[in-house]
Amino acid sequence: MRLIISKFWVPKGFSGITVYPFIFMRENILRTQKNFVNHEKIHLRQQIELLILPFFIWYVLEFFIRLIQFRNRKKAYRNISFEREAYANESNTDYLTNRKFFSFFNYL
Repeated sequence: MRLIISKFWVPKGFSGITVYPFIFMRENILRTQKNFVNHEKIHLRQQIELLILPFFIWYVLEFFIRLIQFRNRKKAYRNISFEREAYANESNTDYLTNRKFFSFFNYL
């Protein structure tokens, strides 16, 4: 995992984005925020499980399905199974230690 500060790689309206093996973040201060870093580490694990490229294909497809479902971009984003898992467990720093493979299925 490499933490990189870059406003260029992080879409507007987001604090960070993870593309294995990198975590891009808008602000250097985010390095110290345990919940943020843990959230992004959960995405790293999800990407590894799905062999990276399928993760992004699934992510985009699920976003469009949720967009049709909720007709709201923020709600669609927050209801992607990968995001639901990451948000639900970002404050649990032991989560990745105890997490079972493909746990994001529980958040579909």
